[in-house]
Formats: sequence, C-alpha cells, structure tokens
Amino acid sequence: MVMDPKTVDAIYRMSHEQQLSVRQISKQLHVSRKAIRKYLGKPIPIPVMRKQRSSKLDPFKPIIREFLDQCPTASSVVIAQRIRPLGYEGGKSILNEYLSIVRQTKQPERAYVRVESSPGDRFEIDWGHFDSIDYQGDKRKLYAFCCIECHSRRLYVEFTHSQCFETFVRCHIHAFQFMDGHPRECLYDNLTTAVAEHDGRIVRFNPRFLAFAREMNFYPRACNKAAGWEKGKVEKGGVGYLRHNFWPLRTFADLADVNSQVRQWLEEIANKRIHRETCQSPDERFRPECLGPLPPLMPDYRDTANALVHKDIRLCFDGNRYCVHPRYVGLRLTVRADSQSVAIYDHDNEVARYVRCWRRGQQLGAERFEKELIEQRPAAQRSAAQRRLILLLGEVGESYLRNLAETDRSLSRQISELLSLTRQYGPESLIAAIRKAQSVGAFGADYISNILMQEQSAREMQPLLRLKDPRLNELATDPLSLLDYDALILKQRSES
Repeated sequence: MVMDPKTVDAIYRMSHEQQLSVRQISKQLHVSRKAIRKYLGKPIPIPVMRKQRSSKLDPFKPIIREFLDQCPTASSVVIAQRIRPLGYEGGKSILNEYLSIVRQTKQPERAYVRVESSPGDRFEIDWGHFDSIDYQGDKRKLYAFCCIECHSRRLYVEFTHSQCFETFVRCHIHAFQFMDGHPRECLYDNLTTAVAEHDGRIVRFNPRFLAFAREMNFYPRACNKAAGWEKGKVEKGGVGYLRHNFWPLRTFADLADVNSQVRQWLEEIANKRIHRETCQSPDERFRPECLGPLPPLMPDYRDTANALVHKDIRLCFDGNRYCVHPRYVGLRLTVRADSQSVAIYDHDNEVARYVRCWRRGQQLGAERFEKELIEQRPAAQRSAAQRRLILLLGEVGESYLRNLAETDRSLSRQISELLSLTRQYGPESLIAAIRKAQSVGAFGADYISNILMQEQSAREMQPLLRLKDPRLNELATDPLSLLDYDALILKQRSES
C-alpha cells in the first residue's frame, strides 16, 4: 500500500528538521515504525517539473474562440484560412487537436419548468417556411401559419405566399373562427408584424397589431430574445410536427390545393391522434366554451394598394395587370386582395373582381372591358380586327398584311374584306389562296377573292383540240398560270 505523499513529507520533516526519533514520529502520525524506517531508508523520488513549451497556436486561441462563438460548426480548414493572414505559421494537426478540445467542453444545458395552460388560456403562434410552389415557371415562397391551443394541443394551419401584416392578421381571424373563439392571451416570438421593439424585458408592440388585439379582445405576449423554448408547444407540436408528418411525399398544384390538403390532414390526423403528453386526442380535450366570443362583424384586413389606371385601361397589382372600365382611365383605384380574390374599388363601389392569380406578368379582364372600348374607338376596332385575322391565319396572314400595308390600299377595308372571305370560304382555303397570291406579288383582297372563286367553282371538262397534223397533237406544253395576267389587269384598273 502506497503512503500518502503528505504523510511521507511529514515523516521527512519531523526526522531531519525536528530531530525526532522513529518512535516519536510513529506516535504522532499513527504510522508503524516499519513503514517509517522504510521511507527514511529509501526516499520517494521527487518528480521533475518541466516547463511547458509554448505553441505557435497560443497567440491565436482567443481569435479562434471568437470564430467558434460566431459559427460553432466552422471547420479547421476555414479557421486556418482566417488566421493565416494574421500571421499563423503552424500546421493543421495542432489546430485540429485544439478544436477537438474546445468542442468537447460543452456548456451545461439549461433546465426549465414545464408550464401547462388552462383551457382557453393561451394560443401559441409561429411561422414556418416550406420551400415554394411553381406556377408555370413563376415561383412563390410558401409559408405556414401555425396556431396551437396550449391546453388541448388542437392545431390550426394555413399556408400563405406572404408574411405581411394583413396576411398575418387574416390568419389570426381564420384561426379564431376554426377554434370558435379567442383565448385570453397569444404568445409570439419577436415577429416584426407583432413586436416593434424589444429592449430587455420591455416590449413595444406594433401599434396596428395592438389595435387588432383590442378589437379581438386578447392580450399579446412576446417571448424573450433567443428563448424559443417559451413557446415550445407550437415549435415542436406545430411547425415541427407539420414538417415531419404532413409535408413529406406530397405534391401541390397551387395554394388552394395545399390548404385543402392541410385541412383534411387536420381533421383526420393531427387533431384526432392520441397526444403522447395528454394521452387524449386534441379534439376530445378541447373545450371551446372556455374561449371568448368572437365579434359579430369581422374586420376587413385584406391586402390593400392604390393603383393608377393607365391609358390601356390596366392597373398593376402584385406583378399582374388588371383591366377596368375605360371611364376610370387616369384615376387611382383601391385594390383589396386575399388568397382567393382581387377586388377593385372606386371609393366604396366595387368596380371589378377577379380570381387571385399567383403568376406574374399576366393580363386579366381584357376581353371583358376592351369590347366597349372597341365599339367607341374605330382605331381600336381596326386593331382588334387585325389581331383576329392574324389569329385565324397565323404567320402567313401576318406576313401578307405587312406587305399589304406597304401598298396604297386602305388597310382597314382590306382587313374587313379578308375577314368576310374567311367566314365565306374558311381559314384553310384563305391561307392557300394567300400563299398563291403572295408568290406572284399580288396583294389585295380582290386577288384573293378571284383565286378562291376560280378554285371553288366547278369547271366543265372541254374536249381536247385535235389538229390536222398528228405530230402537233403529240406536243406537250408547260402549264401556265393566269395569276400574272390577273395581277396586270387589276393593277391597270386600280391606276385608272
């Protein structure tokens, strides 16, 4: 058995400094005389204390700790790239060894007390980002508004393409209608739509959001900064549960489709499952009678914008152009939109309403409102007739009209006559006739009419002319086209 070093040191001191005998030392230290004689006869070697060598990494350790505070997962390669311009000349091995030592010293995790709310006491609310939806090449980001009733864990989810204030408040209204009432308080993190400023424990809420909270009669509360566990029910049981249980292996056509699927998921799975903490399903544990009543008239929090109606009877909203009546040209109208519709108002009068389009660069309502404009303006009527003719005849008609416009003929009259021929003979016959006329440079509706009349009218077969000389009857001539003669005669008539 090895003796304690402090006891051995006391034996040496009492023997050499105090000149005590082995018997006296044994009596004072309660150690056997044999052991004392053993250690006095063979002293324990004193370990040599070597001076620790300095490392090339020592001057850079404070900087490395700052880098790890900013990004704990930064690799040794990245940190080496940062400290070599500062003068580090060491190798990778000492840097990797130091990083492994630093990362092993984990801070102890903070403990917290679980809080269970009373029925109807609290809703926890949060956003989650879920990739995007592709509308034929136009991608829109997709967000999930999650609201959970803390006592029962009953969940409400609504997907949106925006996190603006109006969308945020509309989702609140839909969640309260889904729950059939409002809670005593709602808990948020530091959303800019809800919290304007957070200084320590002092919170200044967004004034518009406070007005909405007073209107709906609930008390808003904000979590402390970097304290996500304060609303852990919606973090894990809302956004996290949605991300792992609803989102995988699903495809969506548009926003209405994803919301339809999530409503079905809420009704059949999320609010019907047995919760592992409450051992009840959220629908069974939910007590709507404990919630506050909703106001009889819900406030209007649609997305709102003022837009100028341009001369082409269109106004711009959310990347698209919407048409209105021509009498509103030059005026500013109010546009109000939600996830389903876009309504346009002149003061309190609704001017037009459209289904919400999530694509960009689209023009809506042109056929509806340009008809009256065409009736009022002959130039617009000609333009519409020209577009209709090009639509019927395609590239052949467009090329023919471009050449026809270079002549001295009235383009509007020619377009009107060509449309009449289209109705009479059909687009296919007209395209074939235009190709023949264009090949010989005959531009005009009268040329096309002549060609169509010749092709459509049946001709009687005339007997072959027999000549006296049999050798002449055997001659074969090249077929001749009379279009050149027709063009020459019609040109002389038009000049006269």
